[in-house]
Amino acid sequence: MGGLKDFGVYGGDFTRRGVLTGAGLAVGGAAVAATLPRTVLASPANSAAPVGDGYAVAADGTNLYYKDWGRGQPIFFHHGWPLSADDWDAQMLYFLSRGYRVIAMDRRGHGRSTQTATGNDMDTYAADVDVVVRKLGLRDAIHIGHSTGGGEVARYVARYGAGKVSKVVLVASVPPLMLKTPSNPGGLPRSVFDGFRSQLAANRAEFYWQVPIPFYGFNRPGKPVIEGVRQNWWRQGMMGGAISQYEGIKAFSETDQTGDLKAIKVPTLILQGDDDQIVPYKDAALLQAKLLPNNRLKIYPGFPHGMLTLYPDVINPDIFSFIRG
Repeated sequence: MGGLKDFGVYGGDFTRRGVLTGAGLAVGGAAVAATLPRTVLASPANSAAPVGDGYAVAADGTNLYYKDWGRGQPIFFHHGWPLSADDWDAQMLYFLSRGYRVIAMDRRGHGRSTQTATGNDMDTYAADVDVVVRKLGLRDAIHIGHSTGGGEVARYVARYGAGKVSKVVLVASVPPLMLKTPSNPGGLPRSVFDGFRSQLAANRAEFYWQVPIPFYGFNRPGKPVIEGVRQNWWRQGMMGGAISQYEGIKAFSETDQTGDLKAIKVPTLILQGDDDQIVPYKDAALLQAKLLPNNRLKIYPGFPHGMLTLYPDVINPDIFSFIRG
């Protein structure tokens, strides 16, 4: 990839040993085969019982793919950039087996949803979530977001969640703000995100092949690459649309969500690893804990950004305990 091997953040080498220290790639990875869209389902809010998967239609005609399994209290999962609902397979199966209704959607421009040329911003992401929530008639829902998905959760709950949301879980999430500004001196320079954009435009496939190395901490001593995890991350990323993912970089890096966090009153669990090379925990989880009125914080020593995939045996029970408690 042109220039990729020379692209480093704070002296890192992105392609092999490099550490994207503090880099804001809000991403994820899990394992399930991609399915082809079946049909666009049109039904009013408070509609029939879960059917497995389907589509909701946004106001601009965008088809929003979702999975909907089981019955019981709903848990809505929000994936990271540039992936899909498949990122949550380990969590969806875990909570389904414990009597919950589990829902995950592909953000517009990602996975099986329409590859939109417009609306690739946090406001529209949150409005799209509301479209799916209203179609499925969800109440008393728990919303769980990873990385960019955490930003989507914060904007959705602050603007649309009154009376619909019971609890929130933010996992290695991007709020309050990733970009360095006068009011956010701990953020990352704009040049970091410009580098992401230039490399995505130059060779998206190669760029996405390299991202999982720091994301999962495979560049750490004694942490060999798990090829299936890496390939599944790449598969999900390449399913989405280049323009949506390109514009999504601005959405996850430049959206100031300080006000969103302050507006969330429901109990919120904040989880992050202290070896997160993608979203620095000191500028994410620790600041979230200062801004959220009603929160519980847990930092995992040595865990990477992709801890949901690598350590579901640890993370899933912690989320379950919070939900039940």
